[in-house]
Amino acid sequence: MERGRVQELHFITPISNLESVLRHGILSHNAARRLPHLSVADEDVQSRRRQKRVPGGMQLHDYANLYFDARNPMMYRIKGNGTPLAVVCVNPSILDLPGVVITDGNAASDGTRFAASPGGIAILDEGLVYAHSWTSSDRWDYIERKRARCAEVLVPNCVDPSYIDKAKVIRQSHVISCHAAGLRGEVFANVFFA
Repeated sequence: MERGRVQELHFITPISNLESVLRHGILSHNAARRLPHLSVADEDVQSRRRQKRVPGGMQLHDYANLYFDARNPMMYRIKGNGTPLAVVCVNPSILDLPGVVITDGNAASDGTRFAASPGGIAILDEGLVYAHSWTSSDRWDYIERKRARCAEVLVPNCVDPSYIDKAKVIRQSHVISCHAAGLRGEVFANVFFA
């Protein structure tokens, strides 16, 4: 994939966490445990992530994780759980920081490749990462498409708030909540499958 294709990176979080995100940044799983927050993480997935080490790096839970596109299987799974969500948009210049790692799919999945950023962007299949859908009648093709749709950017420890540009939300009332937290919000319902 070409670097120019990446206009922003995404972090999915409950709207109630926005004030903390703007104060402390987007934290790694391990760092976030020390602060009060609402989590939408799947415990089975977190159990797999807890056991994983980034090749040549730290434990996976010591990285803040961003998606290339939040309209992905995780969003599809949590969109109807009743928690108002925001997609925090991160400036792609974060890719140039030392220690940032790119994965070609969900970092906890078997078979996912890891590469140092920014050159690691070349391991991504743009068609899969930004696919509108990951469905397939072939079971193995479906699994691969779903894995690739969750390609990640792993940032050591924390994404500094200075890299946060705005948030995408599903409705206008959530824009008001973004503004109250100190962040520009915009309605972009497509990312929420609406």
